[in-house]
Amino acid sequence: MAHLRSRRRLALAVPAALSLTASLGFLPSAASAAASAAASTAPAATAARAADGPTLSYVVNTRTDRSTIESVRREIARNGGTVVTSYDRIGVIVAHSANPGFAQAVRAVRGVASAGATRNAPLPAQSTTDVGTPKALSAAEAAGVRAAAGQDPLEPLQWDLPAIKADKAHEKTLGSPDVTVAVIDTGVDDTHPDIAPNFDRAASVNCVSGKPDTTDGAWRPGASESPHGTHVAGEIAAAKNGVGMTGVAPGVKVAGIKVSNPGGYFYTEAVVCGFVWAAEHHVDVTNNSYYTDPWYFNCTTDPDQKALVDAITRASRYAERKGTVNVAAAGNENYDLASHAITDEDSPNDGTPSDRVIDPHECFDIPTQLPGVVTTAATGAKGLKSSFSNYGLGVADIAAPGGDYYQPPQAPATSGLILGTLPGGKWGYMAGTSMATPHVAGVAALIKSTHPHAPAATVKALLYAEATATPCTDPYDINGDGKVDAVCEGTKNRNGFYGWGVADALAAVTR
Repeated sequence: MAHLRSRRRLALAVPAALSLTASLGFLPSAASAAASAAASTAPAATAARAADGPTLSYVVNTRTDRSTIESVRREIARNGGTVVTSYDRIGVIVAHSANPGFAQAVRAVRGVASAGATRNAPLPAQSTTDVGTPKALSAAEAAGVRAAAGQDPLEPLQWDLPAIKADKAHEKTLGSPDVTVAVIDTGVDDTHPDIAPNFDRAASVNCVSGKPDTTDGAWRPGASESPHGTHVAGEIAAAKNGVGMTGVAPGVKVAGIKVSNPGGYFYTEAVVCGFVWAAEHHVDVTNNSYYTDPWYFNCTTDPDQKALVDAITRASRYAERKGTVNVAAAGNENYDLASHAITDEDSPNDGTPSDRVIDPHECFDIPTQLPGVVTTAATGAKGLKSSFSNYGLGVADIAAPGGDYYQPPQAPATSGLILGTLPGGKWGYMAGTSMATPHVAGVAALIKSTHPHAPAATVKALLYAEATATPCTDPYDINGDGKVDAVCEGTKNRNGFYGWGVADALAAVTR
């Protein structure tokens, strides 16, 4: 099957019924009810400027002392803005404004390090259109599976578990219920029979507006929204309970932090909220299988894009200081993220995209390329880099199963994609670095279970040290057409395709 370029790289990872790179539609972004409410309560100064332009969302990054924050809040109002919420501990303020000159004016305020719009589409726009769904496992397919003693009914279809020795790890331990992995994503269906036993409601939230919404069930995806987050949650912690499939760490807790709006966009204010929430609710690991919209790569030479990088860096670093390991997907474009030139065809994806050549050393995929984040590449059932997976020496930290049409599995598994949970009590296949990341998050959770007092830096060090060293695939001709599809650089112990190696769940519970 031909590999087409995905225009929605991480938020919806490869529906199996479509091509490997099926994408979300490019419709205007959606505002949450909370965001709309905040806009409606704007002071008179904002209302007076409403005709100047569309109401957009902004992040303003400041010093963290109380005096500076209070002064900046006053200047935000004076320049036609309304504060939605303020994360004073990291100096990030989320604001709405219809003043086209808002960001430029606020950047000049004393104590402001950076400020920028988080989107191009106006806040009132609504979109609930999604493209396709994963290939759901049919009743006939499920009935044809013959599980061995001690296996969950669908476990024989999960070639990815033995690929990281998770099946052997489960003979030692399933992980600790004192460990929580938060899925920062499109929402998690906690009513699913494979997720409900391990769901952590206290650590779950809706952050779409940039402000936490703890209404019961607010973390769930809507009926027309992507099943992506639910799939990821099952890969991590589907319970070993005689139902359905088995997660990498089926004894740990999993939480849902919803940051994707109904249009499928992951905006900066929501992602900041997600990391801060995780930090302050004792989350041990976050899974980040997305990139932050609307820019595929955020260039620090652009003041708006720099502000987005600054805000999410502050939030992810804050979570790590609180003990959280942040794991993120490398992306599905077969890009060499260690190169000096990449053509970004997709940005801004909520406006009018245009080709631009960027240097990934100065323009960053966030949170994937942020300092401290575990960047995860994908492998297929043959153990080779997935055809779509991004890579790069010094960028890719680790690899794990993400599926690949070009790498069929051995029987009894029947699909080279990754089985996961779907909303409504279903199961189905997806593929992408989005699917590799939860394998690593699950292994990190097993490490934390084995070493409960280990800080985030130690968990990451063990994750890399215990990975199975995997040499470069050279030449890499994944589709067999006689042409090299990617070039791997580095040694067996660390290279651009597999980082420090393939994640090892057995080592996580025995070393």
